[in-house]
Amino acid sequence: MHFGATLRLLRLESGLSLRDLARRLSVSGTYLSRVENGLDPVPTPARLEAIARELEVPPPLLMGLAHRVSPLVVDYVQQEPEAGALFLEIAHRRLDEQQLAEVRTFLDRRFPTTVTDHPAPRGISDILSLDRIVVGLTCSSIDDVFDVAASRLATWAGQGAPALSGPLKAREREVSSAIGGGIAVPCAYVAGTGLAAVLVSLAHPLRHETPDGRPLRAVIILAGPRDSRQRRLRLAQVARLTARGLADHLGDAHSPQDVLARLVLMDAL
Repeated sequence: MHFGATLRLLRLESGLSLRDLARRLSVSGTYLSRVENGLDPVPTPARLEAIARELEVPPPLLMGLAHRVSPLVVDYVQQEPEAGALFLEIAHRRLDEQQLAEVRTFLDRRFPTTVTDHPAPRGISDILSLDRIVVGLTCSSIDDVFDVAASRLATWAGQGAPALSGPLKAREREVSSAIGGGIAVPCAYVAGTGLAAVLVSLAHPLRHETPDGRPLRAVIILAGPRDSRQRRLRLAQVARLTARGLADHLGDAHSPQDVLARLVLMDAL
């Protein structure tokens, strides 16, 4: 997952131009452009928190995408040194994602809390259906993916497939929806609806403009109203899963049922 490319898509989904977001952050547009293109380092945790507020995504989620530690964690470790020792013990034991999920479950059960500023991000498994999962598509360009995806969305959207695929193709020519790691996340704008997704895995890697040079292995189209915070959260969650090997998890799935089961498991973790 390429942080800069993901940040660009989140910004565009927020309806903010490069200049608008730069002005709100009190930085130059040139600097922000260099971050989005991977030419400058990931911003500091404090600036990431400011970016998250402007994009209306949970700061911890953006921190995770950037592999940065929240200032809240730093402050807590300074106040409670034993917490730092515990984090170090976890690192020495090299707990994997599944094991960390078990620790989190214990914390929720033993030390429950009913108040949280940043609820867990929703995944895409709950806005997918088996008829909107295409496994092993053979194609020569991403336009073919959009045509197939639009046909799967047409009934849900209440409009013809060309009305959906045309704008997808036009936006892709303007800005690549690839976020690295073999995944692209284009958005289809459909007024007066909820959220839906189409997932297309590819039979063969597809050459496309990607931020890390890796060919596409799967395309996940997020459909819904243009101004949708929930779609931005789903986009960020897809990026999070991409950083955890989403393309590999989908690559050897042989049926829509298998794909959906894997996504449910990854979302739960």
